Amino acid sequence: MNLAENLTRTTRRHPDDVAIRLDDATLTYAELDVLSARAAGFLLARGIRPGDRVGVMLPNVPMFAALYYGVLRLGAIVVPMNPLLKEREVAYYLGNSGAKLILSAPETVDEARRGATEAGAAVVVTNDEFESLLASTEPLELVVGCTGDDTAVILYTSGTTGQPKGAELTHANLIHNIEVTAESLLTASPSDVIFGGLPLFHVFGQTCGLNLAVKVGATLTLLPRFDATKALEVLARDRVTVFEGVPTMFTALARHPERAAYDLSALRVCATGGAAMPVEVLRAFEEAFGCTVLEGYGLSETSPIACFNHPGAERKAGSVGIPIRGVEMRLVDEAGHSVADGEVGEICVRGHNVMKGYWAKPEATVEAIRDGWFFTGDLARRDPDGYYFIVDRKKDMVIRGGYNIYPREIEEVLHEHPAVLEVAVVGIPHEELGEEIAAAVALRPNAAATADELQAFVRDRVAAYKYPRHVVVVDALPKGPTGKILKREVHITPAPMIKADL
Repeated sequence: MNLAENLTRTTRRHPDDVAIRLDDATLTYAELDVLSARAAGFLLARGIRPGDRVGVMLPNVPMFAALYYGVLRLGAIVVPMNPLLKEREVAYYLGNSGAKLILSAPETVDEARRGATEAGAAVVVTNDEFESLLASTEPLELVVGCTGDDTAVILYTSGTTGQPKGAELTHANLIHNIEVTAESLLTASPSDVIFGGLPLFHVFGQTCGLNLAVKVGATLTLLPRFDATKALEVLARDRVTVFEGVPTMFTALARHPERAAYDLSALRVCATGGAAMPVEVLRAFEEAFGCTVLEGYGLSETSPIACFNHPGAERKAGSVGIPIRGVEMRLVDEAGHSVADGEVGEICVRGHNVMKGYWAKPEATVEAIRDGWFFTGDLARRDPDGYYFIVDRKKDMVIRGGYNIYPREIEEVLHEHPAVLEVAVVGIPHEELGEEIAAAVALRPNAAATADELQAFVRDRVAAYKYPRHVVVVDALPKGPTGKILKREVHITPAPMIKADL
């Protein structure tokens, strides 16, 4: 049970069909299969063996797909990494996973090299020289056998405290989630063209974009960086039938002043997740483009889909639908007891989609998975028909443009500044992105630092989407009787909004 077998099976059925497109560049299934086999052969020659971890730090380009399946084909484990990560983040991902190698895009190689040096990993740059090298590499024709419980991918995700945790998704986790998506949720087929604007390093883009397309033999048309005008061009040019995105993407398209100039009549279904979809945005998008939008819920730890609005079934405003086939959900109170319909409780998930555990973090795994149930930390209510309505998210987490940002990570960076005494990072409302990052900082006695200086300090140390766009220096932060900072009482008024930079 190796996820890479989906590629070899589809190649036998549809060798000449286009698998991956990026503007004028295309890879047929036969070409993608050969390229992944050569990538596996290359990794084997570099000493990578089944079970070894390999970092893949590329944007949405065809080579990502080839390397992803090349690593899996060898029986190794993919560690997908955001190409916006900085040195310290790269070093942590590689060091924690024990990755021997990182495959980096040319434009990210400086941060990759510095982080890999610290972690003791090798770096391979996927430039023209690398592509020429692959062309002369002996391909690994076979697909290494794996069990369903073998780890296929380690996706790093954070709670509200501590360091990022690597969710171990098994071959069985991903295979089953893809099958359910293909057969009963998006009902995809070889005639579909799937929009590939979601990051492939993220579980949503991987499962519902890349892996779904490969499973059914559809075409995945890539967009490395989301831009509403470019997205409309791709949707119209390639006659996209399945659009997947986070709510901010739907907002940008629905509000685009020239949307009527683009022919999106090929669209048959749209899927959204990653953050709550405002009902008014969903309605505006459906009215503008005449296409049904299906909202779902899931996490990295659930491969990701746990709950979804099924096509042809009743949709309820604001609901993420019902659990998918083979998955159970329940809501519990703080004591772990199930709550009644209409009451708010923590979402717990059990089924084929729940991760194996957190890599090298047994205590975190035991805390998160109890008696087979994964405790998500998210709050919801369920109506008598079994439909779930998300009412809150993991405490303190901020979702900016579909990206999860964890305040503790940013706070720890700010604490490295010599002038900082205390800090609270929170999310504030943002019209385009849903939420924006803001930081309130109290300085040490007799220390000096400006808001701009503190912002630049963080910007140099974390991925671009994470640094706080609003920083205020305060005399003191509000605290409770135990001295704990009360984030709910931290109120930051944003400066005049400029165009959002994703």
